[in-house]
Amino acid sequence: MLKKLALVFVLLGAILAGGVGWAYLQVKASIDQPVAQLEEPYLTVRPGTTFRGLIYQLTQMGVIAESPWTRWVGRIDPTLARIKAGTYSIEQARTLRDVLVTVASGKEYQFSITLLEGDRFTDWLNELENAPMLKHETAQMTEADIAKAIGADVDKLEGYLLPETYHYTAGTSDLALLKRAYGHMTQLLGSAWEDRDASIPLKNPYEVLIMASIIEKETAVDEERAKVSSVFMNRLHKGMRLQTDPTVIYGMGDKFDGNIRRKDLRTPTPYNTYTIFGLPPTPIAMPSAASVLAAVKPAQTNYYYFVADGKGGHTFSKTLSEHNRAVRQYLKILKQ
Repeated sequence: MLKKLALVFVLLGAILAGGVGWAYLQVKASIDQPVAQLEEPYLTVRPGTTFRGLIYQLTQMGVIAESPWTRWVGRIDPTLARIKAGTYSIEQARTLRDVLVTVASGKEYQFSITLLEGDRFTDWLNELENAPMLKHETAQMTEADIAKAIGADVDKLEGYLLPETYHYTAGTSDLALLKRAYGHMTQLLGSAWEDRDASIPLKNPYEVLIMASIIEKETAVDEERAKVSSVFMNRLHKGMRLQTDPTVIYGMGDKFDGNIRRKDLRTPTPYNTYTIFGLPPTPIAMPSAASVLAAVKPAQTNYYYFVADGKGGHTFSKTLSEHNRAVRQYLKILKQ
């Protein structure tokens, strides 16, 4: 009798062990199940989300197939059930395990936006408006409101923000990015002003920004920036007008249709450096760090003129007669 009873217990134990083993294999299979690739491969986990809540979310999104076994994943590997709120990229995930490891890591996806040098503040606002997963707080704000919100004691932000690539996590506000850009430019401008060439005819850091923005619009060739700066410095020293087309364009505003005509060069605006002496009242674009440095440390030259050479760069001249020859050569290249 005892032998029969023992045999029954052995059989029950074997069945139970077999059942547990089978269940373990089912749960493990659910962990290693492939995930569907989404058009927008981002997963946002809200604060307070439980493990079962996350599994439900993934099934509703179509990332994984519904299964009664996935709820038991935490029993097999507790580290996979440690949910951290945030937005994650699951583009590289191939299995549910990959997704859970990503969420458990807490390393949110870093979005990026490149705010370009030479653009205007309005261009930057358009870029920010279209940036993914960014919280938009500037939509109903004036430029002066935005400036105040980011700690800038100015009414106009043109030139005050440093162009570069900024990284952010989902839910970051556009104001936060602009504040970072303002802080970076403030730091750069302060150190550049302290290290400036003592001979430059600029009275303060703001005039450096104005000059840097003009340099930025005149050339995209790094090796030329200091030369372009020298031309404008030489003109200021000699009391000549700057006569730079980008300032005319900025002053025309919405009237600019892609062409500058003779009448535009003769039409006075606060920004038309063909009709005013000295600098325009504000920067005309967002200058790069390279242009800011060129503004405080121009090359030492005797150049007073430059014109496009038709090859992506410029020809620099010391005299008006040399400049006129360079202009004729450029026009000849254009005709060809």
